[in-house]
Amino acid sequence: MKTINWGILGTGKIAGKFATDLHTVAGSQLVAVGSRSLESAQAFAKENNASTAHASYEALARDPQVDIIYIATPHVRHCEDSILCMQNGKHVLCEKPFAMNAQEVEKMLACAKKNNVFLMEALWTRMMPFFLFIEEEIKSGKYGHIQTLTADFCFPAPFDPAGRLFDKSLGGGALLDVGIYPVFFALALMGEPVEILAKAKIGKTGVDEFTEMTFIYPNGAKAHLNGGITQQTPTTATIILDKGLIYVPTRFHHSDTVTTVHDGVKLNHDFSHGERGYNYEIAHAAQTVREKKTESNLMTHDLSRLIIKTLDRVRAIIGLQY
Repeated sequence: MKTINWGILGTGKIAGKFATDLHTVAGSQLVAVGSRSLESAQAFAKENNASTAHASYEALARDPQVDIIYIATPHVRHCEDSILCMQNGKHVLCEKPFAMNAQEVEKMLACAKKNNVFLMEALWTRMMPFFLFIEEEIKSGKYGHIQTLTADFCFPAPFDPAGRLFDKSLGGGALLDVGIYPVFFALALMGEPVEILAKAKIGKTGVDEFTEMTFIYPNGAKAHLNGGITQQTPTTATIILDKGLIYVPTRFHHSDTVTTVHDGVKLNHDFSHGERGYNYEIAHAAQTVREKKTESNLMTHDLSRLIIKTLDRVRAIIGLQY
């Protein structure tokens, strides 16, 4: 197995979690990190056993030992930072949301094609065993069609007007940070809705603190979704189908348990994993690069397009502009 050398661009909280799981993945190794300050890069490299610390994102993008770079910067930088890396011939795994809007996503995809490099949105749920199981259960047809999907992801974040979640200039707000998970769940399992209803509470910093959405499908099926950063909800998902239901407990976006009810038989399915769960997307991205493919067969470019297009539709309805 060819070893894939990783770089991490950004040294925030998500970067640390990613680095911890990366060390558990066979055939992948962290070799470099890039930050806007040498001090931050060196501290992160020391803590996460990376051999090289770069004092700029540009230096990391040019590092010849790096095969693929994980983008862990704030939402508003995803497009710019991904393009910087791809223009230097690096494969890219970019944290969700892929970018701020569909126009930026198209720029990223065009750059990936031009430079013949792998590009994938790091929406870790897509690669997790529990989600692949749900997908296969529904595809089997034994449950019939989805009638209703309900999913929520809200948590009470401490209010900090300069923090990532509440600062509009950083792409803050509930929809792009946590609302994207219920949106993804519906889109991946039900496809594109014909109609979207949405309403939001816009806070004093100008970001959505709570967004509630209903996706309506041609066959009458509906998805009821919400995301928030000022209150607590169960953070579960329930899928009601013609001949049963599928329930995902908290937190549904990286669960290790799924409950199914089919023909009156209730079963609990265990998908326990020792790591945080980033290992699945890391292994998948590395293997796709190993196979010299430029697109994931799971987190496809078209799925990322659909997600950002849908987020754009919701933002237009609730009047949220960046």
